[in-house]
Amino acid sequence: VQLQASGGGVVQAGGSLKLSCAASGRTSNIYTMGWFRQAPGKDREIVAAIKWSGGITYYADSVKGRFTISRDNAKNTVYLQMNSLKPEDTAVYYCAARSSPGSYIWEEDFDSWGQGTLVTVSS
Repeated sequence: VQLQASGGGVVQAGGSLKLSCAASGRTSNIYTMGWFRQAPGKDREIVAAIKWSGGITYYADSVKGRFTISRDNAKNTVYLQMNSLKPEDTAVYYCAARSSPGSYIWEEDFDSWGQGTLVTVSS
């Protein structure tokens, strides 16, 4: 599975951005897709994940109520709507895909990764 992320940019605190991640290749193998982020000097962390069938979602506590993950199965695309952005949301955001059932919280749970897209939130 190949993943192409887009939608990053610079936004003021309190603003919104929507990230997209288009999957190609063996998309029928996708069980779960997720968004991770990595801020300067910090480890990569899960932001949100969604099961490809059924749409069950998971959110990190830090983004609950502000971010929404969704998917369009027909377009093989997952989205991350980010509202009420804070400076601490500044990071490189990565989309990832898992091709088997199981945990979808940790980096090692995912086997395909897109390139990152930078989100900068100014105060």
